[in-house]
Amino acid sequence: MKRILSPMNQEAIRDLKVGDTVLISGIIYTARDAAHKKMLEHLNAEGKMLLKGQTIYYAGPCPAKPGEVIGSVGPTTSYRMDGYARTFAAQGILATIGKGKRNEEAVQSIKKYGGVHFDAIGGAGAYYKECVKECNPVYFPELGAEAVYKLTVEDFPAVVAII
Repeated sequence: MKRILSPMNQEAIRDLKVGDTVLISGIIYTARDAAHKKMLEHLNAEGKMLLKGQTIYYAGPCPAKPGEVIGSVGPTTSYRMDGYARTFAAQGILATIGKGKRNEEAVQSIKKYGGVHFDAIGGAGAYYKECVKECNPVYFPELGAEAVYKLTVEDFPAVVAII
C-alpha cells in the first residue's frame, strides 16, 4: 500500500503502477455531471480551467447530519464524465477518482497527458465519509450535492486503474 498526497504532481504519478493500492491524503474536489458541464462552460468563457492540477473525485456528497463533517460520499460512475476527459486532461486535471470503466478516449487522454485515474469502491460512501476531515463548497453552490466541494481527506483508499 502506498501513501500519496493530493494534489499530485507528474513525478509522484510516475511512481504509481496499475493495480497499486493507495491511501490518499490532502485535498480532493468533488465534481459530477452538472459540475463538469459548468466547469467546461467556464473554460470556454474565461479560458481558465478550474481545478487545474487538482484531483477530482466523481462524487456528490449527501448532506451532513448534525455534528458530522459530511454525509455519505461514495463514487459515481466514471464513464458519465468521459465526454469531458480529453479536454480536462489537456487542461491540466492530473488525477480523477471514480468507479467503473472508462471509454477508450478517456483512457488514452489520461495516458497522453501524464495523469492517473483511481478506482474507488462503489457502495462504500459511508466508509469514505470517515476519511473526510473538512468539507467546503467552492464552486456552483446552486447545484446542491452536485456543487464542487473541497475535501480534506486522510487515508482515502483507492486503486490505480489507469496511468
